[in-house]
Amino acid sequence: MLSIAVCDDEVIECCNMEKRIKRVMEEMKIPCIIRQFRSGGELLQTLESFDIVFLDIIMQEMDGMKTAQLFRRKAFDKILIFVSSSREYVFEAYDVEAFQYLLKPVEDRKLKNVLQKAVQKTERRSQEFIIVSRERQKKKLFLDDIYYFEIQGRIVDAHGPEGIFTYYEQIGELENKLRDKGFFRCHKSYLINLKYVDGYNRQEVILENGERIVIAKRRYEEFCQEVLKAMRENGGIL
Repeated sequence: MLSIAVCDDEVIECCNMEKRIKRVMEEMKIPCIIRQFRSGGELLQTLESFDIVFLDIIMQEMDGMKTAQLFRRKAFDKILIFVSSSREYVFEAYDVEAFQYLLKPVEDRKLKNVLQKAVQKTERRSQEFIIVSRERQKKKLFLDDIYYFEIQGRIVDAHGPEGIFTYYEQIGELENKLRDKGFFRCHKSYLINLKYVDGYNRQEVILENGERIVIAKRRYEEFCQEVLKAMRENGGIL
């Protein structure tokens, strides 16, 4: 069941958006829970984890952009949809990895289209995940949402389409968790998701997002075997 948040300090606007989202989700026959929030602070204080968040920008006390920046620190992989009466913040929305920017009044057709795409994105995500800890909080990291892990000492940066999530863990422990999960340690500092490999040579791996990750010489032969195996399993004709 999907969990959706609607945050708007205008009571009528917030209630109307919840009703419209609920109606669209019922038409799509997708069960969901929708919660309303009257401020950015209220949204940030909740302990719930939402799959999709509709966030107004122009709000009193804490505006939607500041709320989004703080929200991304603990939920870099969630779908964030801005709703605003102004075009002024469109480019700022890219900085917080917004999924969509909707202008008020939002057309029914546009709302349905955005919800369909958001739901498709959540459904494509693999159900496999690992539990990590940061600032005394537990968090799920879905493996399909990780391009690669970058490790420096005990600091781990999980790189994904929504940005970077940083936490603490030993590289050996992380490698054991990801054994037989489609990840490969191509270098002492990198664990890459083989499904995102677009190309490679003896010096580096090129990922689908264009990033290049170094390959240790002693790991190259094993990497070739593992990446070809992963390509076959994901439908590649070799």
